[in-house]
Amino acid sequence: MAEHAPDSVVIVGGGLAGAKAAEALRDQGYGGPVTILAAEDELPYERPPLSKGYLAGKDEFDKALVHPESWYAEHDVELRRATEVTAIDRAVHEVELADGSRVPYGVLILATGAEPRALPLPGADTALTLRTHADSDRIRATFGEGRRLVVVGAGWIGLEVAAAARGAGTDIVVLEAGEQPLLAVLGPEMGEVFATLHRDHGVDLRLGAKLAEITGSGVRLDDGEEIPADAVVVGVGVRPRTELAEAAGLEVDNGVLVDGSLRTSDPDIFAVGDIANHDHPVLGHRVRVEHWANALNQPATAVAALLGGEAAYDRLPYFFSDQYDLGMEYVGHATRDETARVVVRGDVGKREFVAFWLDAGDRILAAMNVNVWDVPDQVRPLILARTAVDPDKLADPDTAYSDVAR
Repeated sequence: MAEHAPDSVVIVGGGLAGAKAAEALRDQGYGGPVTILAAEDELPYERPPLSKGYLAGKDEFDKALVHPESWYAEHDVELRRATEVTAIDRAVHEVELADGSRVPYGVLILATGAEPRALPLPGADTALTLRTHADSDRIRATFGEGRRLVVVGAGWIGLEVAAAARGAGTDIVVLEAGEQPLLAVLGPEMGEVFATLHRDHGVDLRLGAKLAEITGSGVRLDDGEEIPADAVVVGVGVRPRTELAEAAGLEVDNGVLVDGSLRTSDPDIFAVGDIANHDHPVLGHRVRVEHWANALNQPATAVAALLGGEAAYDRLPYFFSDQYDLGMEYVGHATRDETARVVVRGDVGKREFVAFWLDAGDRILAAMNVNVWDVPDQVRPLILARTAVDPDKLADPDTAYSDVAR
């Protein structure tokens, strides 16, 4: 154990990031007390299956568990389930629980995650959202032949729910306010790929849709049209759960501000996962992404830092999605402001291609492989190198990735 290791570590949040923080502490030789304070009354689990294999009825929930129950006792990790943290007292290094009791900490790791955004519309509180195991069960119970589901929002969650529901024979209407699905992430050209995919599978996808109300029998659009439905699922993004950090006086701006090692403005508090607005040492700017890979990998860096090591989280953002017969992976980080053009290698019509987002200097910002595999490991070095590439060579499937640089 490191010479300056804390006398105890408390982890607030019982999801993937919280469980991986506990695992990293033990893997890196920390022998002191480790406590996970989990709001849910469940063993820590991964969330991607909730909108993919588990929602589709293909996988058992146990496959989503980060560790079996026995792991926590075997590794001397105290897992306190159904435990709500209401305040952080930085002055005395304690957290306060909903029952009024207090838990002391030497170092605190915040892994409080995110929660679905609510629509500011009449009836919004009657809609279903997807974040928890119970949410996934409620949504899956609405699936079936002869049933209709309205999904509000054509982001990753909305589209994955639509795909799972269609797989069960459910009639689906997807309402998206933007001009294409996934517009903010992929832009219009690649958004069209997903629009066509869902329409090809029988989804009634309505773009530019303006919702006025969620009624007891469906939804009403602002032009007065009523769309009947057995249930409505709202998937319009999430917001980071930063209330504890804000109340404790930590620096917060679109998440909890952390440095390259995931340390907050308080040297004894770290933040990982969805809430961490991270000063990325490779990208050169702050980034907060709500993806599984950050929750999986960031805790090891935070633990190395809190144990006194030199650590920086320099992994590129990564995520994946499965919809019908389309599987995709995305690595890197491209915004519409940064992107000068999209270069495609492969056949978009067959949905077998790799898309690259380039900046004005022909440097690769991000790449998405669709039904083409073993790509991220080949393109990560190109993104990290920050050197210009030849777009024509990049688009040529016969040119090796190692030969596309100018």
